[in-house]
Amino acid sequence: MINKEVALIIGAGDSLGSAVARVFAQNNFITVVARRNGDQLSPLKKEIEKNGGKCFAYSLDARKEEDVINFIDKIETEIGEINVAVYNIGANIRFNILETTSKKYYKVWEMATFGAFLMGREVTRKMMPRKKGTIIFTGATASIRGKEGFAAFSGAKQAKRALAQSMAKELAPKGIHVAHVVVDGAIDTPWVNKLFPEYVKEKKKIDGLMKPDDIAQNYLMIHNQPKNAWTFELDLRPWVETW
Repeated sequence: MINKEVALIIGAGDSLGSAVARVFAQNNFITVVARRNGDQLSPLKKEIEKNGGKCFAYSLDARKEEDVINFIDKIETEIGEINVAVYNIGANIRFNILETTSKKYYKVWEMATFGAFLMGREVTRKMMPRKKGTIIFTGATASIRGKEGFAAFSGAKQAKRALAQSMAKELAPKGIHVAHVVVDGAIDTPWVNKLFPEYVKEKKKIDGLMKPDDIAQNYLMIHNQPKNAWTFELDLRPWVETW
């Protein structure tokens, strides 16, 4: 077992999830990153280790209860105590209500909410005896406001927010900090650049597009907050975003 703080990021995608991992690695955390296709984490792992950090990368389907239980146990046994756990799986998919089959709705809920519950419960089991730890859930505009075409996504995201709020109230007296980050705006990702090139071009001219690395700094800030001034919900948006 390595004697360092461990930051776990489930949903370490190519933008925000990877940025969160890099920020914690830069601050002397061992990073454990996971996504459904773990092979795609190789560039992130190499980057972190090239810069002197330590990174463990895994494939994980966060919707599978036994897999999540075994995964958390493996980290605690073989790598170290989880000090920070971030759930960053999005499931941002648009379906008109009549196109939203029960299968689609359930899958979005599984990815955004059920997986968050599984991670949250299992890391709580480990953190509770130690009476410390930080659990952060990534939210979105849909966490607080429904929009046409996003019934499944909004429903799942708002359920995740309620989960986070309930956990925060239950676990704060036990020394565990639970937070929910509302990311209210477009993030500078390859996906956004490809789908909305003109929008991206205009927003970049005025620094109006959210940068993953800048968002990620707030996750570290939340973890470093003193107990007498904990944040539950932090909403982040570009200065030009209407809200």
